[in-house]
Amino acid sequence: MNADLSLAGRTAIVTGAGAGLGRAEALALAAQGANVVVNDMGPAAEKVVAEITGAGGSAIAVTGDVGDWSMGDTLVSAAVDTYGSLDVLVNNAGVLRDKMLFNLSESDWDDVIRVHLKGHAAVSRAAAVHWRAASKAAGGPVYGRVVNTASEAFLFGSPGQPNYSAAKAGIVALTLSTSAGLARYGVRANAICPRARTSMTEATFGEGTSPGGLDAMAPERVGTFVGYLASPAAERISGQVFIVYGDMVALMAAPAVEQKFTAADGVFSAEEFGEQITPYFADRDAHRTYAAYSVAALDTTGTNSR
Repeated sequence: MNADLSLAGRTAIVTGAGAGLGRAEALALAAQGANVVVNDMGPAAEKVVAEITGAGGSAIAVTGDVGDWSMGDTLVSAAVDTYGSLDVLVNNAGVLRDKMLFNLSESDWDDVIRVHLKGHAAVSRAAAVHWRAASKAAGGPVYGRVVNTASEAFLFGSPGQPNYSAAKAGIVALTLSTSAGLARYGVRANAICPRARTSMTEATFGEGTSPGGLDAMAPERVGTFVGYLASPAAERISGQVFIVYGDMVALMAAPAVEQKFTAADGVFSAEEFGEQITPYFADRDAHRTYAAYSVAALDTTGTNSR
């Protein structure tokens, strides 16, 4: 294996790794030589550990809910105590409570924000504490990779997923803050918006195949990219957002200023807003909002974004 892609001697945490995307990510990291701390809520984590060890790799299971703030410390301690280091964090765990906004209950909101956004933050914070201390002890940057799981829902604002869309937007902002705040310690942080057929999305993604022998929505495709982002080859990639599925990876551009409105005399009146801004929107396409509808043009799979 090319040394730039090797994770030999490195240790990774993958949350929500008992099935689906997390399992594929854990297996991909292990195949590149990483020791893997497999986190999930139940016994599925042990099955993934058995898969990894059966293939000659090294892994341990740590069960628990990442929505509990203390689970971050538990996972980082498990990595360091067992393997002597922490090098890669893949935040993947999540739940769905899909509802239209008018049907959304408090628990529908809290459950999704707690597991997705708080879960990402809890483990990221614990990893950040470790990497900062390790960098200070080393007298310079250390090796750190964070891969967070966002979704195209944050780009579109999925109408039936106000909770999920908000959580995923928050995860992107958390990723940018992580990238900026931990860069000096050697940490690189990126977000992926994956599409894959898992138990969470099977109702959305139907069967399909594509060149290469893998189903177009196979989670292994995403696992391969996560393994790449975790590797030394991705040293210069940080603060980025990628859409990942099928045969492609798309890099998203940052938002840009479309139009600047300036008050003629230094202070806007309501009337002047009406004179400047109302005509600007008069004939505007209703789909031309902050939502990134152009991303839909990427889709050659016949699926909808999740």
